[in-house]
Amino acid sequence: MYSIQTLNKIAGEGLEFFPVGKYITGPELENADAILVRSADMHVRVLPASVLAIARAGAGVNNIPLEVCSERGIVVFNTPGANANAVKELVLAALFLSSRKIFDGVSWAKTLSGGEKNLAELVEKKKSAFEGPEIAGKTLGVIGLGAIGVAVANDAAALGMNVIGYDPYISVDAAWNLSRTVRRADSLEQLLALSDYVTIHVPFSESTKNLFNAEKLSLMKRGSRLVNLARGGLAKEADVIAALDAGIIACYVTDFPTPELIAHERVICIPHLGASTPEAEVNCARMAAQQLINFLETGVIKNSVNFPDCKLNFEEPNRLLVANRNIPNMVGQITTILAAEKINITDLINHHKGNYAFNIIDTEQKISDAIIKRLQNIEGVVRVRTIQR
Repeated sequence: MYSIQTLNKIAGEGLEFFPVGKYITGPELENADAILVRSADMHVRVLPASVLAIARAGAGVNNIPLEVCSERGIVVFNTPGANANAVKELVLAALFLSSRKIFDGVSWAKTLSGGEKNLAELVEKKKSAFEGPEIAGKTLGVIGLGAIGVAVANDAAALGMNVIGYDPYISVDAAWNLSRTVRRADSLEQLLALSDYVTIHVPFSESTKNLFNAEKLSLMKRGSRLVNLARGGLAKEADVIAALDAGIIACYVTDFPTPELIAHERVICIPHLGASTPEAEVNCARMAAQQLINFLETGVIKNSVNFPDCKLNFEEPNRLLVANRNIPNMVGQITTILAAEKINITDLINHHKGNYAFNIIDTEQKISDAIIKRLQNIEGVVRVRTIQR
């Protein structure tokens, strides 16, 4: 019986993925095998020694202590692409909002009592103040061509925009899904110089922090619009405000309000609604649940942010899982111990990601507790686990 602790309200359609009689789920479970979370801050929590994996029903994992998890061999999953349609729709809405001054017009209309005898005349007189350009025929620059970026690019092209994309790390799957009408920018600088609208879809990291600073903003076409529904930290707030004041960008749409941004008349602040749809919540919960099931029952890893994707068909009766730091001779040390104990390895896979690696090893014989202890004592090994079919 596996136990899954839930730290937030998780869509029931996701929890239903866990087979009854084989899994128990709930917020009060202690010493759980895995944790399913959305936005709860896990930096302030003590993780029980029993926890093997954490699944975030969403893309961002800033609320999870990744280094602590990696050092303990806890595999952290997220759900890339599960909320892609929800975010894409809001990005498209942001393009219209930034262009047509819809938000300003609606806000002004709300100031009218509705009882004015000359209401129609007032509307006709004032509407020119909210005039804005159409997006058809304009150039949209999409930075980051993952699931969301590709969806935005394809739909924007279908709406008649000229779309250029920039992603030096684009995956094969993303490239196959991208519309043939989307052009590739040779550099970020080229994209910024050509685009009337720019939308950001890259993960937040030390290398992307303040990606949009004064230097990058100065390269944008004068009067262009910037949309950031990815992460607030991707744009340096003070530099964005300065670019707005200088007329370099005409509007900034963000899903991450701050007091300074809210106060600016040409900033449209959305209250972090990118993935706030019932469909996205269900998709994220289902994907997170399936990832935990696959890992707990077979050791297979897909969509982990701290360990590599690792998949091996489970055909033998015994499976050994070893998580370790990515240092030389780890596989050699592991297999040497198994050979000394006359354990026959029938299949093995070893992948690494950054500072950590993961091994799936199938054997004919059962791995004893004594062998597990020897493996755990190898310098650099952070976790050892076995599974029997």
